[in-house]
Formats: sequence, structure tokens, C-alpha cells
Amino acid sequence: MALKNTSTTVTSLCSIPTLFLSLTLICTLSVTLFFLFSDPQTQTQTQTQTPLRHLKVYISELPRSLNYGLLDTYYSSSTFDSRLPNNPHHKTHIPKKVKFPPYPENPLIKQYSAEYWIMADLMTPDNLRTNSFAKRVFDLNQADVVFVPFFATLSAELQLGTNKGVFRKKVDENKDYERQREVLDFVTKSQAWNRSGGRDHVFVLTDPVAMWHVRAEIAPAILLVVDFGGWFRLDSKSSSSSTPDMIQHTQVSLLKDVIVPYTHLLPRLQLSKDQRRQTLLYFKGAKHRHRGGIVREKLWDLLVNEPGVIMEEGFPNATGMEQSIRGMRTSEFCLHPAGDTPTSCRLFDAIQSLCIPVIVSDNIELPFEVGYLKSFSEEQKNKFRQNMAHVQPIFEYDNGHPGGIGPINPDGAVNHVWKKVHQKLPMIKEAIVREKRKPPGVSIPLRCHCT
Repeated sequence: MALKNTSTTVTSLCSIPTLFLSLTLICTLSVTLFFLFSDPQTQTQTQTQTPLRHLKVYISELPRSLNYGLLDTYYSSSTFDSRLPNNPHHKTHIPKKVKFPPYPENPLIKQYSAEYWIMADLMTPDNLRTNSFAKRVFDLNQADVVFVPFFATLSAELQLGTNKGVFRKKVDENKDYERQREVLDFVTKSQAWNRSGGRDHVFVLTDPVAMWHVRAEIAPAILLVVDFGGWFRLDSKSSSSSTPDMIQHTQVSLLKDVIVPYTHLLPRLQLSKDQRRQTLLYFKGAKHRHRGGIVREKLWDLLVNEPGVIMEEGFPNATGMEQSIRGMRTSEFCLHPAGDTPTSCRLFDAIQSLCIPVIVSDNIELPFEVGYLKSFSEEQKNKFRQNMAHVQPIFEYDNGHPGGIGPINPDGAVNHVWKKVHQKLPMIKEAIVREKRKPPGVSIPLRCHCT
């Protein structure tokens, strides 16, 4: 689901009532959601003809305090998330000694919960894992990859929610930094890391700021990320521009890493329960964002008074959630401007709400008038929604079992993540062989850690 950025600029068109959208609707649904237009029956036939294979996964032996223990810490804390004003809910009482506590309902954390569901699949007993593409192995020598069971997102969010001011500092008050170092020290000193240089290790970093302080050290590994926006930086010493530049691909690359979906926050709407939609275009969120979200303000000013368009500013609390459900389910199209990073969970909420997504980025801009959306016939829009209904399960992590311990949907998000990791294996194995072939003392210029 990554959005490719370019440097196209059309600011001269800002004087006319034109929206600067990253992709036209056709591009949105054919490129970003290309599988919406494929025949589901053909997909099924292709899958049944493919020989059954598994990704063999070994779990690094990190202490519980770095995964499920962080959930114990979250629920035992009396401190509420300071970023959710006047909204101290989303924290329920959890009985002590629960082996697999639930992931927080706090929307700022829940949207990044892929780490929880992926690990839960591996923790499920083998007799309940027949649907999973990943096969857990207990012998390192049998493994294709080594999964690092660190809830990096939860660790970061615990720090951000209690003492955000020290998050980017390497100080004792930054407990997330201490946990990052603990994970790194344990993993990099292991036999598994030494045999591959970490290239066959898998880290889940769905939060754009997860593992912030040690990214250079874990760069050789396979990183599961929602996009590459978390790797933006502003180098004030080398540039006077106010636009952040993406760092060179020595840490992240589509060659070795996997783009995974956000966890949607809104409930799934079945196609059979879809009703007539009165609103043309809908958006709910913060008007002002930093880094990559400048386009939001421009769009807001252009659209706020347009007939048939609803632009609501709100926070992901209980009231905001209800408004989003109602807004997305009664709108034909949902607007998705860039936020702090190029993508957001709003895209996946739209898919679950059958609201046709229109994706916007600061750096990819095409002239696109509101009138163009009105030109789509009811038949065309219904076809779009039918295609979205077919792929709704692909973006679903939750398997409906307490703690995620139980059979997963064979066509759900977790299985698709495992299959994408499996596709990386040939390149990862080749990179490991190349590294071992390299003469001692010889260095190779970094392009991507896969080459």
C-alpha cells in the first residue's frame, strides 16, 4: 500500500477551484488497490493451483517483558494517555496473570496493532494453525526467518503517552530507549544474528517512530512497516528548505521490507447492509499536520464550502469514532490526504466502510475537480463497492479469538504478511551468501542492505 512520491508541483493552479490529488480515482483503485479489479474467482483458481508451501519461522527468545509484559504495564498504569484530551476511556480492567492480554483500544495505539496479531498467530498451538502460511519451528537451523517478538509500537506509545518530551532523547527517563537497547543487545549477540548479519530477522515497526534510536543497527533486517514515511528527516545543516527529504535507502527498501496495512478502527460494513449514500465526499481528521500533511490545509480551504462535501475536524475519541462511522457509511467517496506519513488507517477504515477512497499526497499532484466525482454512474460506484467488499478480509488482522490465540483467516492480513515475507527469501538468502563471500576488510557502498 505504499504511495510513490514525486516532485511534481502545480501550485499555479491553486487559484481555481481545483483539488490537487495524488491520484485520480481510476489510479487510486487500479494502482493502490489494484486487486480490487481482478476477478475473485480467478484469484481462487490461481491459489488452488499453487503448491502448498510454508514460511518456517523461529521466534527469538526475548523475555515476556518486551511483548505481552508491556500490555501488563499498560493496564496496570494509573496514567492515562495525555494525547487523548477529556477522553480517559479505552483502558479497561484486566485481571492479573492473563497470559495474553488484549491490545489497547486506544485508537492512537490500536491502529498499529499488527505486531500483536502476527505474534498471536505464532503463539497459537500447532493444532489450531492449519490456516497459517507460517510454520513455527523450534530449531534455528530449520528456520527461513527469525521473528523478533518485541512490541516496538506499544513500547514507543507507552513513552509518548506518559512523557513525550524525552522520547527522542537517550536518557534514563526514556524507558522506550532502554527497551530498544535491551532488544538490540540480546538479538545482535545471538547465534541467529551472527549467521546472517540479521538479514533474515523480522521486526514489526508499524508505528512510524518505533525503534527510533536503533534503526541503523537493525537496518539489515526485514522490516514490516505501514509506509516509509517514518524514515523522513529534515537536515537543516545541508538544506534551507522546509520540506523533509527521505534518507537514502540504506535502511528501508521494497527489496527487503514489507508494506503492511494499518489496523482499521471502524467496524466492517457488509455489502448487503449498505444503504443509499447522500454525501459526495467526506473527510474527518485534523486540519493541521506537520511534515507531510501540508496538503490538508490547502484542500480544506478549497473544499470546506463545496456542495456535497463534508470536512470535519475531530479527534479519534468515542464521539469522533461515531461521527466517522456515520460519515463514511453515508458518503460515496472518502478523502485521504497525507498526514504525518503518506498513509493512514483512514484508508482501511474507508475500505471497511465501503467508501470509495481518493488518496492525496503532498508530492504527487494532479488537477482533479469535484465535478469529476459526480460524473461516475451509480453502476460504476456500485462496482467499486462490490470490489472493495471482496478485499475487506485481506485487511483484517483480528481473528475473533481472545488474545488472537486461535485459527486465523487464511485470506486475512496476517497470512498475506507471511506470504510477502516468503517472497523476499530468495533475495535475502542471496545477500547472506554475498556477505559471506566478501573478502575480509572489504567494504561495499551501501545502497540497500539487500544488495
